[in-house]
Amino acid sequence: MAKLLIADDELGMRQFLTHLLQREGHTVRVAVNGNEAMAMLREEPADVLLSDIRMPDMGGVELLRAARELLPNLEVIMMTAFANVDTAREAFLLGAFDFVQKPFDNDLLKETVARALVKVSLIREKEALLVENKALIQGQRTRGKLGNIIGRSARMMSLYQMIETVAQVQSTVLVTGESGTGKELVARAIHDMSPRAERPFVSVNCGAFTETLLESELFGYIKGSFTGANSNRKGLFEAANSGTIFLDEIGEMSPAMQVKLLRVLQERKVRPVGATEEMLVDTRVIAATNRDLASMVSIGTFREDLYYRISVIPIELPPLRERSEDISELATHFIEKFCAPTGRSLTISENAMRLLERYSWPGNVRELEHTIERAVALEHTSTIEPERLPEKVTNYNPYRVAEAMEFPDEGINLTAHLDQLEKSYLVEALRRTSGNQTNASELLRLSVRSLRHLLDKHGIRGLTAQMRDERRGPDSAPRRRATDPTPRRRSDDDEELAAGAGESS
Repeated sequence: MAKLLIADDELGMRQFLTHLLQREGHTVRVAVNGNEAMAMLREEPADVLLSDIRMPDMGGVELLRAARELLPNLEVIMMTAFANVDTAREAFLLGAFDFVQKPFDNDLLKETVARALVKVSLIREKEALLVENKALIQGQRTRGKLGNIIGRSARMMSLYQMIETVAQVQSTVLVTGESGTGKELVARAIHDMSPRAERPFVSVNCGAFTETLLESELFGYIKGSFTGANSNRKGLFEAANSGTIFLDEIGEMSPAMQVKLLRVLQERKVRPVGATEEMLVDTRVIAATNRDLASMVSIGTFREDLYYRISVIPIELPPLRERSEDISELATHFIEKFCAPTGRSLTISENAMRLLERYSWPGNVRELEHTIERAVALEHTSTIEPERLPEKVTNYNPYRVAEAMEFPDEGINLTAHLDQLEKSYLVEALRRTSGNQTNASELLRLSVRSLRHLLDKHGIRGLTAQMRDERRGPDSAPRRRATDPTPRRRSDDDEELAAGAGESS
């Protein structure tokens, strides 16, 4: 049973629809015009709104616009005896579920309502799952198992789910991402949420050692195996036995070491330097790199068999510029972290936060952390202002043309850069229109449907409601959009259809 609201200025039509839909088991309320319908929706939300196109005071399209702004998940079915292509197009662009013409085919109308309710149900299930996931993540963070991994963006929610799933299996994991994205934090979280959590977690940076030293570090050595080996030494694989070893920057490993590591992964045995016998180890391997191993395989600098052995489960971490909605939470976390030792209490101004959210963060979360640490150290008041941020942050302009930009020697990820540019324009358009999607789409020369597609693509659709709430303030009532008071002139097509269908709607 669902809650339906019918808005129609014809008494007979309201009675007919009420009788038809109540027989399907639904609760039905009726309104004589758009203003009354909006008042009823504010008092008690509905699952589906069935609205006539032509009504006095507030027409159906205006009601659709206002109702969807008040209740974004409300499904609206438009009804009319005057089928006009332009009106139908406008209704669909504003988010109408469907468009039905009077007189109705009763079965078709009931089927349309049923389909709308299926969509309502799916949206509610998705929202419930999201709430459940957030509760799970908060619980894990409370227990310390996610460490300092911060963020509630769609990309991070997916990452949390992946960490939880991967932690329960024993397969090798390859964590990829740019420098500063938190690859070791992810590896630690996988270990801490796994059945091996009580066993050792050992981390080694493969790029910090020469080939000979790395072999000794990983596999150990016996006394007398080389000059300076005055006693037996346990290797890190053995030290992490029954636990997890994290091989950071595995792309820096020499070809000879790649062969030796591959054998360890295949045989689950290590041979210390200078030894003649191997020993079994039960160590889970999590590797990480900021390099493109697939490209290295294609040019022969990384072994293909090792690549497939370590990348059984690949996890790609998004750069900070692709989840800018997490910057506010991250910045707040770092402020609290660096204030804690001194007992200080600092906030950050809105202007400073906007600059942080606008910046591209080539150094990712690590760069943001260092920026906040610097600001906290320099700030002598209770609020971090833009003056405490580095010039590269305060002077950053995301809209400058390519000719004015520095082109890095190592090249540029054009797809990622264009995605970030697109996202920056979307956020700025929403900011200028206080989250009004229709006005934002006009600024960007897009249809509302195209705008929503891009908002979903970048995971920032929730910004619209957030910006509207910020403009209204916490105690204000939902704001109705201004409508054009000028009556729409009926087209010749309208007149012909009206003559054929009669003047009743």
